Amino acid sequence: MIDSSTHVASTPGIMLLRVGQAGTALRWDPAGRCWRWPDPQGGQLYAWPAPAGMPSGQRLQENACVLACCTSGRVLLGQGKRLGMVELPAPGQASRPLQSQVLLTVDAAEPRTSISDGCTDRGGNFVFGTANTASDQRPIGSFYQYSHQHGLRRLALPVVVKAGGIAFSTDGRRMYFADTAQGDIMQCEYDSERAKVSNVKTFAPVLARGAGAAVVDSGDRLWSVQGGALVQYAPHGGALRRIGMAREAAAGVAFGGEGLRQLLVLGANGGLYGLPPDLAPDSPADLARHPSRGVPDVPFDDGGAARFAVLPGPAIGD
Repeated sequence: MIDSSTHVASTPGIMLLRVGQAGTALRWDPAGRCWRWPDPQGGQLYAWPAPAGMPSGQRLQENACVLACCTSGRVLLGQGKRLGMVELPAPGQASRPLQSQVLLTVDAAEPRTSISDGCTDRGGNFVFGTANTASDQRPIGSFYQYSHQHGLRRLALPVVVKAGGIAFSTDGRRMYFADTAQGDIMQCEYDSERAKVSNVKTFAPVLARGAGAAVVDSGDRLWSVQGGALVQYAPHGGALRRIGMAREAAAGVAFGGEGLRQLLVLGANGGLYGLPPDLAPDSPADLARHPSRGVPDVPFDDGGAARFAVLPGPAIGD
């Protein structure tokens, strides 16, 4: 629990955009110089600020809830039970629905599961988890690593109702994860090359039910969306501060912009908000020594534009 010495703050945030139902998967695209996120219900892929001559949203043939930017400039999407790749239109190109090329289907024999969260690790592999979408809510969700080199590899982590909170320490050797339906934030030692995990244990208790989207800053502090607010944890797991959103519940979070100094929050009702950089610092001295800045996402290594090839399969939406 946050004790009396920990800062608790509330902010309206600076509203930058409001669109659709924005989901949780907010990511900074350094190549496009914008934040990107999918609308899991409205079939849109959004960008802010929008590239010159382009709309904020691009329609998808099928809804997506997870994304990662790729070395080739494409975008990797989690769409239902499938991972797919889309080619973004060039500036000024006529807008048309983006059709994904299927890379693989996850857990094809289990109709109850769907991809629920994911991000790249520090080696450029895509690490993601699944959720039980059926009413029985049994813990049958799993965690996986997908790479261009090794394909799909399941991580030996406990099964969950709904996988979430996936993030990595700055050195990439620690993985954070959670069951957003129940339980605490967990951690494990993580070997990116071998897709091996070990020493699974509790990192920190949640302060409100459901540890959702998460991101690690340059000070190795974890920011976790919980109960519509942001909770920041020290590297050892102690809660440092809680930031409530006055206008709508928080759903996603990501650092970006110049020097990755700007923290943006995606609201549950489609708002995109900028947070003041000095909001509720641990202390003025601590903020000066360890300012909250982001850690660059490593783009998903899709083999590069010239060498990229997808596995045989139909286009999503066919």
